[in-house]
Amino acid sequence: MSEGEAKVAAIESRAIRVARGDKMILRGVSVRGDAGEVVGVLGPSGAGKSTLFRALVGEIPVEDGSVLLFDKDMTGAALWERARAGMAYVPQTPSVLWDLSVEDNLRVYHRVVHGGGWPRRASPGEGAAIARLAERVALADRMDVRAGELSGGERRRLELARALTRPPKVLVCDEPFAGVDPQQASRLGDMLRALADDEGVCVLLSDHHVAEALRVCTRAVLLLDGEVAMEGNPVEFQEHPLVVGRYLGNWGRSLPPPAA
Repeated sequence: MSEGEAKVAAIESRAIRVARGDKMILRGVSVRGDAGEVVGVLGPSGAGKSTLFRALVGEIPVEDGSVLLFDKDMTGAALWERARAGMAYVPQTPSVLWDLSVEDNLRVYHRVVHGGGWPRRASPGEGAAIARLAERVALADRMDVRAGELSGGERRRLELARALTRPPKVLVCDEPFAGVDPQQASRLGDMLRALADDEGVCVLLSDHHVAEALRVCTRAVLLLDGEVAMEGNPVEFQEHPLVVGRYLGNWGRSLPPPAA
């Protein structure tokens, strides 16, 4: 990149507006994430975080503004078109196939992405690919366990494995640490950070587990009332008057300092 040349964002929203009925949920939100970056979109309940993520991945339409993936306008693209372009999504609500084993969950995901249908015969290399996915998310020893019997952390890692079935360029995670104990949250956070650091994936995450989110983020954005109120590195975020006054309160001052 030549000096002065703007870096192309991995994902970017430009002044997007989303309404629900007569109520405007997002009021011109502009957020960007670069390759190899973990961006935390944080804020109180009702700020519009999940709405923003659903708009980015194509689950809901935008009233105005645009969504770009590596400078390509994806505003009107369907969720599957964005997935093919390199976007993956871990939604807030549980999405595993509860009655199937971990192995069969991964097999279904693999065939949806790579073709072959279900329950047709396995494609060449499918078994090895599924084994690699399980190893990546530390579920290799849980392949025969029914998904409904997994712990919260294991279930979230299975959902992450699904998102990695087609190697993503952008990974959007809504509440990845919800219902997960602190040890498992830390383990999952390390996996997300490794995707950014080692593979150049742009990770966007939102979570109410603020300490863990700030631990793995390289940059944090405060969303208030459907608008971006501030953004900065984790230390700047935690110390900002708006974050203290409108979001974390004095409790935020007691959080451990994020890693520099």
